[in-house]
Amino acid sequence: MSAPGAALLTRPPVAGGGGRGLGVQLLLAVVSGGYAVGAALGWGSEELAKIMGDFGLSTAGLLAAVSCYHYARAIGRRERPAWLMFAFSSLMGALGNGVWGWYEVVLDRKVPEPSLADFAFLCFAPPAIVGLLVLAKRPVTRAGWVCLALDSWLIGGSLLTLSWSLALANAARTAQSGAPGSVPRAALSLAYPLLDIALVSMVLVLHFRRSANNRSAINTAIAALALTVLSDALFTSPLLNTTYRSGEILDAGWFAGSLLLAYAPWAAGRSPEPVPRPAPPRPAPPRADRPHSRPITGSLPALTPYLAAAVCTLGILYNVVDGRKVDRMVVFTGCTVVLALVVRQGIMLLDNIALTQELAQKENHFRSLVQGSSDVIMIAAPTGTLRYVSPAAAGVYGREAEELVGTELAALIHPDDLGRVVHEVRRFLAAPPAEEPTTRIECRFKSGGGEWLNVESTVNRHQGGLILNSRDVTERVRLQAQLQHSAEHDPLTDLPNRALFTRRVRKALTGRRAGDHSTAVLFIDLDGFKAVNDTIGHQAGDELLVEAAHRLQDAVRAGDTAARLGGDEFAALILGDGSRDRSAREYQVHEIADRLRATLSQPYRIAGSEVRVAASIGVAFADPGITPSDLMRNADLAMYRAKAAGKDRVELYAPQTQAEAVRKGEPAGMPRTALHEGEFALLHQPVVSLAGGEVTAVAAQARWRSAQGILLMPSEFLRVAERGEGGPGGGPDPSRAGQLGRWLLEEAVAEAAERHLAGHRVPVVVRMTAQRLLDRSMPGGSVEALLGRHGLPSGGLVLELAASDPRVPFDELERRLTALHGLGVRIALDGFGSGYAAISALRRLPVDLLKLDRGLVEGVVESARLHKITAGLLRIANDLGMQSVADGVDLPEQVAALRAMGCTHGQGMAFSGPLDEYRLRRALVRGTFPVPGGTAQPALAGGSSGGSMVIHRGSNNETPVPPA
Repeated sequence: MSAPGAALLTRPPVAGGGGRGLGVQLLLAVVSGGYAVGAALGWGSEELAKIMGDFGLSTAGLLAAVSCYHYARAIGRRERPAWLMFAFSSLMGALGNGVWGWYEVVLDRKVPEPSLADFAFLCFAPPAIVGLLVLAKRPVTRAGWVCLALDSWLIGGSLLTLSWSLALANAARTAQSGAPGSVPRAALSLAYPLLDIALVSMVLVLHFRRSANNRSAINTAIAALALTVLSDALFTSPLLNTTYRSGEILDAGWFAGSLLLAYAPWAAGRSPEPVPRPAPPRPAPPRADRPHSRPITGSLPALTPYLAAAVCTLGILYNVVDGRKVDRMVVFTGCTVVLALVVRQGIMLLDNIALTQELAQKENHFRSLVQGSSDVIMIAAPTGTLRYVSPAAAGVYGREAEELVGTELAALIHPDDLGRVVHEVRRFLAAPPAEEPTTRIECRFKSGGGEWLNVESTVNRHQGGLILNSRDVTERVRLQAQLQHSAEHDPLTDLPNRALFTRRVRKALTGRRAGDHSTAVLFIDLDGFKAVNDTIGHQAGDELLVEAAHRLQDAVRAGDTAARLGGDEFAALILGDGSRDRSAREYQVHEIADRLRATLSQPYRIAGSEVRVAASIGVAFADPGITPSDLMRNADLAMYRAKAAGKDRVELYAPQTQAEAVRKGEPAGMPRTALHEGEFALLHQPVVSLAGGEVTAVAAQARWRSAQGILLMPSEFLRVAERGEGGPGGGPDPSRAGQLGRWLLEEAVAEAAERHLAGHRVPVVVRMTAQRLLDRSMPGGSVEALLGRHGLPSGGLVLELAASDPRVPFDELERRLTALHGLGVRIALDGFGSGYAAISALRRLPVDLLKLDRGLVEGVVESARLHKITAGLLRIANDLGMQSVADGVDLPEQVAALRAMGCTHGQGMAFSGPLDEYRLRRALVRGTFPVPGGTAQPALAGGSSGGSMVIHRGSNNETPVPPA
């Protein structure tokens, strides 16, 4: 056996336990031994010998009666009548010895024959026989009952033949002589041995047919009765009957038998029925070179008829050898024993024939099941060698079953999987079988062609070895790998998608490279791609994207990641080299990005013509403490800066110049005319239940379509709107934001009312600041007026209260929100967990929903501190009976973490980005989004070259989104 084969099936040693009740057993042995020593020495006087021989035996019998009766009252099973019979039998023995002592000790006279003592002694055996019959395991068939009766007669008849030949014949002849008093004495002489023979027969039969329940108590009771019967047999023998005196050594047998019967219930109490244990002791597996031996006790029941016939034959031979005439009683009993033996053997022969036929039928049945099964069934010996392999191995493994038999199992398992398989098998063999009857193992198995197949096996124990039911799951494993690949890669270019790219960015920031701040993210946008789609078609655009993806993949290093985020947007993760020289690293990454820009700007040969596009690249570095979403946002903004600065260039992220870049990219007067010229678009992002994926609300969001056709986030156009013109003294002009807020509220209510009429009764969430809600320039009751004018029920609007200025009168805000809440408008508190104002708002304002701040959501997976803070805030929301919404849920891992913490709703790219009205209604018709349970592609976030709408933070899809 090889070392791997031995390791595969070797179980760890388990310590065993010791016996119980040794103290009581030792006390029993000491008392019985002391009585025997006293009887052997004559007790010192004849008077004391009579007392101990009579009243000592009576006391022991009374103790046994009380013990058996107490145990019979305590149990509630079918054994209760048996122990009551044992109690009555012991009571009769105690009464007989008490009467005997009354005559010998108290009256000082010889015990008359017959007497009340004889009656009590004769009543000892019948109850004991009934008790043994109750404890015997009942046969389930009529043939079994017949065999039980025949076995009893075989034993009893054989003992009767032997006893008659030795002693009982003389007693019978004495009774026939007709001498005065001979008949009662002869009857007693016959009654004692006949009852003892019946009792011995039942003891022997019960020994082989005893019930499995309370085995310790039954064995002890059988031993006690056997010792009592042996003492009776010695007493009735001709050698001792005439010389017996009370207090002799023979009384020690009766005394010990009574004490054993008294101890039997205590043995049951100390050895209860077996219960499952956490780690029962396991015997070591048998050696392969040691044949399995059948215990001798298992063969004794089959030998019982032959042993009985042998005893009967000895009784007859004794008379023949002694030269005496064979008694008719011996001949008659011997004939009946032989007849019983023949009948029993005939029944057993018929039973064996029936069992053989049934066994052959079942063997054929199971052989057909095994050979016809499509799964491979293998039996491994304790040495790790295959002893049996089903014929299905030829079709599954491409190897004949005969070829695999004798092969070591460890040699067929892939070396990379062998350690894991050995560990699982050892753990399985060490586990209790009752708790873990089977286990399942998946590994690679060597086929006949030399290739490795993925095999799933169900493993069971089998005589120290294993039974393996195996099936080929190679196609399933390949399909799972294909589905996993499809969920993480772009279907057009086969590059990693946004979800996988984000995960790798997170790994780069939180793994062993967490302290390496030279890691960089590149966002790449193809300039002029829209013209390709418009001039030569979307098919050509797809071919261009595929070629660009190949160039990008070839340009990055082996450890870096190139990804397609959607449309004509690509990204690259450039892992750091541990450099602490920031300027040198920026120069090196800038060179890589510029070389990549030049590669992507080379002419493309598409549809027989030469096509040119340029590449604008934004670069952002992993500054200390930055999150993955912030790093990707910085690269996105840097890429926008490159496009605004003239395209076909590389820009590094610079926070201090970002606002200036936006102002230079758009005319200053554009925000002033944007509302009048319809340059704003209203989008809605679904708010999804984290429990079942149902769309429970839609959050209204405004987008500004720039002159280049790019949809900008609110943070971008509000920067231009509030700083472009400037307020008094060069400060921001709040009137622009106020106009945009009023436009957002009215458009959101109007479109929500239209959806309500179309059957989509999903409330709309509109974000407002406290200052804007209390603005006196707005007409009184403007929210109420909008609801009435457009016919939207008040329950269809959720006002999301943004961070308020501390100068806002809190009492007035409370009155205003209370009035709106009374009409049915629901109130949501935005940015919960981002400041101290939320606590005061929770205490005084009528808040229905709590919206977690994005900063908490973005780091809830990476940061243990943020995880605890977020869990505490959600616990507060749940305790207050409020629903919670997590903003910025972009990754499946965030969904799983928030749902586990009790968050009820989520909003983010893990489900969907902001949608125009057409796509929103399609999503509402569907009604639910898949709730990511693992790695999954965000719903409605994919797209091809030009037709789909992909709106991310700072998206640069050049295909403009149609007006809502």
